[in-house]
Amino acid sequence: MKIDFDVIVIGAGFAGMYMLHRLRGLGFGCRVIEAGSGVGGTWYWNRYPGARCDVESVQYSYQFDPRLEQEWEWTERYATQPEILKYANHVADRYDLRRDIRFDTRVTRATFDDKDSVWTVETDRSDRLVARFVVTALGCLSAPNTPKIPGLADFTGPTYHTGNWPHEGVDFTGKTVGVIGTGSSAIQSIPIMAQQARHLTVFQRTANYTIPAHNAPLDPHYVAQVKANYRTMRKRAKTLPAGIDLAINMASAIETPAEERQRLYQERWDYGGLGFMASFSDLLLNDESNRTAQDFVKAKIRQIVEDPETAKALAPKNIIGCKRLCVDTGYWATFNRPNVTLVDISDEPIETITPTGLRAKGRDYTFDCLVLATGFDAMTGALLRIDIRGRGGVSLKDKWSEGPKTYLGLAMAGFPKLFTITGPGSPSVLTNMLPSIEQHVDWIADCLAALRATGATVIEAEPRAEEEWVGHVGSIADNTLRSTCSSWYVGANIPGKPRVFMPYIGGLPAYIERCEAVVARGYEGFTLA
Repeated sequence: MKIDFDVIVIGAGFAGMYMLHRLRGLGFGCRVIEAGSGVGGTWYWNRYPGARCDVESVQYSYQFDPRLEQEWEWTERYATQPEILKYANHVADRYDLRRDIRFDTRVTRATFDDKDSVWTVETDRSDRLVARFVVTALGCLSAPNTPKIPGLADFTGPTYHTGNWPHEGVDFTGKTVGVIGTGSSAIQSIPIMAQQARHLTVFQRTANYTIPAHNAPLDPHYVAQVKANYRTMRKRAKTLPAGIDLAINMASAIETPAEERQRLYQERWDYGGLGFMASFSDLLLNDESNRTAQDFVKAKIRQIVEDPETAKALAPKNIIGCKRLCVDTGYWATFNRPNVTLVDISDEPIETITPTGLRAKGRDYTFDCLVLATGFDAMTGALLRIDIRGRGGVSLKDKWSEGPKTYLGLAMAGFPKLFTITGPGSPSVLTNMLPSIEQHVDWIADCLAALRATGATVIEAEPRAEEEWVGHVGSIADNTLRSTCSSWYVGANIPGKPRVFMPYIGGLPAYIERCEAVVARGYEGFTLA
């Protein structure tokens, strides 16, 4: 059988770009297939108003090339989507990546040939490409979730999804707008849409916790300091659970005197960002400790939101941190605007979408535009939208019918020579994605080089190793409060999706140690042939 490429990589986001760069450096023939018209992945598609990263820009960046991190200049503490996309394009240009990327092409099927031990990859442009290996770089949050609300197709005005926003942008000036959802994309976009719209009606299914970003232009002196110590900062970050260089207070919240506890929460609040959850070490381990953080944030909501009933509706009922913590600019204050209305639909779902709006709680609402801020089919959605078939024609959809099963989030039994970058079972979304991506790419690239050096042509995760890893991921999740609520971490936002805590919650350092041990023991848990 004619081999077209050593490796086919699916996706040209940050994972796919770095995978291509590494494979080229090792001399492998590679082709990246990308559904979009450009690089950037998440940051190519998510162009909704206010879209920005919730990890500080100086840390949300590649670290494989010290020259790259020295030459690139971030302008804000939390980079906006346009700036991150500009960075992705700079990387593509700097390393001449585009010549090996096929854009505007969506992979529809990937089939393993048991006889010849190769993969055939098919696309929506009638391609049939044969490769020795396949690497999926599809991203954890890249399959937009469109809810099955009755009548959705009947709405006569424009409908937008935050995960697939028009590239030319949308101007809501003078428009009445309905927004469904109050997750991260809604929390970022609602304040900006409210500034434009004649009236904005927000339909809240689940109230979420959010911490102010306190975003600002980066101080040149701070940037110079970071660049002078980048290597040290990166090394230190890899020793911390989320792969982010921030101080963690190892004290217990409930064991800290109330006045001191309040002071520490306020200090984190004033600094802003995801570091709020590092105020104390047991916020995700102890119910009572977590409640102190909940109470602090709810008090802030009551202080900021003028209408008591609206403030009460905006106060989350779940544990803080069990859903992904959000980072905002002026979110709660937006509900003080006279042109913003909150409709809490947590106890009664939307009845139907109508041609002119929607009906909820027995009342009809009308608007010119509808925005679906309804998130993603996280972790597994993008993979399962491709018909992936392993040994014996078994589909990945069937293999994962009771929830995703992987070994280290990198590979799957029954699917030889197929690797997943930041797949379910890896730290991924619980960490700074860039260092997690780089760690996976480096592991895969080194693995392919080792196989070539030893003459092995097939690598496959062993069923027993896979089962043990899945059990380990689950048992660690069960020890934390994160597994106790309905979130996209467990697939709760997708009707019918198996409830399994999908990412590895044991932290980046422990995960890296395990991956290195697997290699040191001759790729323990894998069969090489």
